[in-house]
Amino acid sequence: MAAGEPGDLGGYYFRFLPQRPFQSLSSKETRSRLRQWSMLGRIQAQAFGFDQTFQAYRKDDFVMAFFKDPNVIPNLKLLSDSPGQWITLGTEVKKIEAVNIPCTQLSMSFFNRLYDEGIVRDNGHIVKCLDSYCDPFLISDELRKVLLVEDSEKYEIFSQPERDEFLFCLFKHFCLGGALCQYEDVLNPYLETAKLIYKDLVSVRKNPQTKKIQITSSVFKVTAYDSVGVCYPSTTSHEQTFSYFIVDPIKRHLHVLYHSYGVGEMSEH
Repeated sequence: MAAGEPGDLGGYYFRFLPQRPFQSLSSKETRSRLRQWSMLGRIQAQAFGFDQTFQAYRKDDFVMAFFKDPNVIPNLKLLSDSPGQWITLGTEVKKIEAVNIPCTQLSMSFFNRLYDEGIVRDNGHIVKCLDSYCDPFLISDELRKVLLVEDSEKYEIFSQPERDEFLFCLFKHFCLGGALCQYEDVLNPYLETAKLIYKDLVSVRKNPQTKKIQITSSVFKVTAYDSVGVCYPSTTSHEQTFSYFIVDPIKRHLHVLYHSYGVGEMSEH
């Protein structure tokens, strides 16, 4: 069997699910926020189905099979480097990296400490600070300091395992935005957007024994390489360029959340 044909990577077959709407990204309010953060037109979610039981310990085989699948290759979207056009992967993936991203948070109270620690005032306004740079980001408020400056006094209000959480990653990505990001003065738009998109991507169910809600999705941060080097999510790496794979093992759905750092759309087309 020729390399790359379904069947040589554990028998996963994928299908594109273009009908799956991601309302969290397409709503008018979210689009207007993404425009302000210079992410509009550069962020996208796509859905795929698969036909075998997902086994987390075989995630690398799963992701490799995904990139080789003939139903994925013409449908998986990414941004070209130059004019920022949406294209499909025109190259053969030789190697992948899939980093486990913990996904356990069920409540936005996770972020309450931003108020408790004086990063955000009770009225929701983010406390300003003197401008500094944490390459390539401008830091002009305490929130970005907590997110980026490791030797700042409040950095440790979130532990490293908490910073690794998918909900925290989403929140941080929205706070940092794209190349011409206009930052918010208040916290709520960041929290609200992270929450909506998190809920849209991540699956939960009630545990039949404990009756507690639990998250059933597995999340990976994915990078793919061709014979030249990194080819996905982009040939140029940036903290704000990412692709997360969110796997629902029960429905056998895979959600791909993709963003490529750059200058977002300025106006409605």
